[in-house]
Amino acid sequence: MKLVVQRVKSASVEVDEKIIGEINKGYMVLVGFSSNDSEKEVDYMASKLAKLRVFEDENGNMNLPVNDIGGEVLLVPQFTLYGDTKKHNRPSFHKAKKPDEASKLFDYFVLKCSETMDVQTGEFGAYMNVQLVNDGPVTILIEKEFDK
Repeated sequence: MKLVVQRVKSASVEVDEKIIGEINKGYMVLVGFSSNDSEKEVDYMASKLAKLRVFEDENGNMNLPVNDIGGEVLLVPQFTLYGDTKKHNRPSFHKAKKPDEASKLFDYFVLKCSETMDVQTGEFGAYMNVQLVNDGPVTILIEKEFDK
């Protein structure tokens, strides 16, 4: 499982020219699942995201999680995070989880994240336009795959 976490001043996702998710200060997170991922990885990553400390404290240090600053989270499913270009210039997605299984894991991830954070989402399988205003910029890549 991969998360690309961007600290943002604002972010939104649009499908068919309609905004379906919008946040102010917080995280815009691209979410991808590998063929080996399960609820075990999702549980770990939801906890990791909630505890991630990249907002500045009173001393200017990145030391605060999203909830401590009253922030929000926009979760955007993106299977292309598992695009493999090692052998060719055109990405292969053989490492990505199949859409029906990935959709269920994304829904579970949204549920787990919603237990601890204020969450908005993109739409799984839809063509989305994502807009954001980076804050910093701060971009963190978080990956997790448990041994099977």
